[in-house]
Amino acid sequence: MGKFKKSWLVPAAMSVAMLAGCADNGNGNNAASSSGAAPSASASASASSEQSVADKAFAAGKYDPPIEISTILMPTTYSNGDTKENNVHDRWMLDTLGLKLSKDTWYPAGSDQYKQQLQLALTSGEKLPDFIMVPTDSVLTNQLIDSGEFMPIDELFDKYATKVWKDHAAQHPELWYPFTKDGKHWNLPIMEYTDNDDTLLWLREDWMEKLNLQAPKTIADLENIMDKFKNQNPDGLAAKDVYPLAISLKNNTNTWMGGLDWLFGAYGTIEEQWNKDADGNLEYGSVNPGAKQALAKLQEWMKKGYIHPDTALWDEGKSAEIWTKGNAGVLPGANWVPDWPAPDLLKNVAGAKYKAYPVPAGPDGKIGTKWQNSGVNSSFMVNKNAAHPEAILLYYNYMLDNLANPPAGSPYEHGFAKGYDWDIVDGQPTSDSAKIKNYNDKFPFITGPARIPDLYMKTLVKLADGGKPETPYEKQQAESRKPENWYAAKVVMSQIDVRKQNYFTGAATPTMISKWNLLRQSELETFNKIIYGKLPVDAFDTFVTSWKANGGDQVTKEVNDWFKSVQQ
Repeated sequence: MGKFKKSWLVPAAMSVAMLAGCADNGNGNNAASSSGAAPSASASASASSEQSVADKAFAAGKYDPPIEISTILMPTTYSNGDTKENNVHDRWMLDTLGLKLSKDTWYPAGSDQYKQQLQLALTSGEKLPDFIMVPTDSVLTNQLIDSGEFMPIDELFDKYATKVWKDHAAQHPELWYPFTKDGKHWNLPIMEYTDNDDTLLWLREDWMEKLNLQAPKTIADLENIMDKFKNQNPDGLAAKDVYPLAISLKNNTNTWMGGLDWLFGAYGTIEEQWNKDADGNLEYGSVNPGAKQALAKLQEWMKKGYIHPDTALWDEGKSAEIWTKGNAGVLPGANWVPDWPAPDLLKNVAGAKYKAYPVPAGPDGKIGTKWQNSGVNSSFMVNKNAAHPEAILLYYNYMLDNLANPPAGSPYEHGFAKGYDWDIVDGQPTSDSAKIKNYNDKFPFITGPARIPDLYMKTLVKLADGGKPETPYEKQQAESRKPENWYAAKVVMSQIDVRKQNYFTGAATPTMISKWNLLRQSELETFNKIIYGKLPVDAFDTFVTSWKANGGDQVTKEVNDWFKSVQQ
């Protein structure tokens, strides 16, 4: 697909460093004082001898002699004769880091099986791997914390985490919120590219050109464009066959494809998330008065035929199909749309062109989009009985230091493994999958591919500005990413100040557990009925009153209590 989709199965990247007292080797950082609980009894029991093993490993960059660790590895694709038990990644890990996967490593068949296996192990007392990958799932995270099977990671992070990892955590303290309990941090955050899911509008540029239309700066401008797309269609389509705006109304409207966060943002709120109000407290965006204005606009667009009547049945992927089939002209999506699903548009519609545009402002000049995360994809928890709890940091540090942004001349300058994700073709190194026999970049990295949060967008903006790719990473992005993708990144970053973060990332509060499903069901049903004209717009006021009385006010109090606790 080509996009960096946020997934709990495929973590992101981390940092790179060597440890305290070893900074003279040029890769380390000074040790910081610990702020969390001490490592587990088993890890501490061996005292100085075990600690010296860790110190020596970080000083040398590998364990010698090698050690065994256990973790979770999700399904991947093997090639060139590799297998789950013998593959290029595991051979590299042993040779480079002195790490070997033990027989206690789990290889679940998929996400559902993994969750079931994990919950069963917790209830049955089955031995857990040393390092447990955790999705961005607040309920599961808190279940694992409360199990008593894992150690706080404060001391490990303070002592071993590399500078780039620590710097990002310091710049984004909110990344710790989902993992904070009893004043301690329990999960090691795996870093992800920031701003990669921020919303912009993908318009049919060939239609824009044929109709001589300018970029939509306001919602009114966008309405004019959609009206012309429908009623003066440049491809000669009848008005009844064109529904200009491709969106999803099935489950979530604040989502990664066909979302509506940008429209609600034009009226001063972001729906389905917890935003800061003027006083710095958290409020649920769907009950903000601005949501009523957004719903009124959607009802108007539905009546005018700008939105397909089956939209309430469409999930995110389905919402894109009407755009790729040539029957819609506006698709809300992220910067990676040129990788998917835009190729289907070009395949289906001869002469089609597309271009990214900034999200428009509302009638009062308000503008806003969601912001997907603080540069975190998933996380790892450390088994309190792990013999070498620091080993995951040595692995992750190396990944970030060497693979996330490799210098010229590095063994990873062109990719991870020759003959897999890069090769020599016609005498020249290339990472072009079309040129490489048995191309495969799906390596079973424990932490997922290494990613420095702001590097991706900065690189694409440089390319969009006409900058020459200089580093290996820049050259790889220039080769693998389309110019439309470069330009889209520039559009996203031009609107970086309008994004709004979801500040509630904790576990479900007590009232959420008992009432949130009903509150959400009421929200979804009311909003859809208003959009489809089955309820008047003023039904929103009745919904808000009911929402507050039936648990919403109590949920808001509990959410704010949580927010104050993690900030402290």
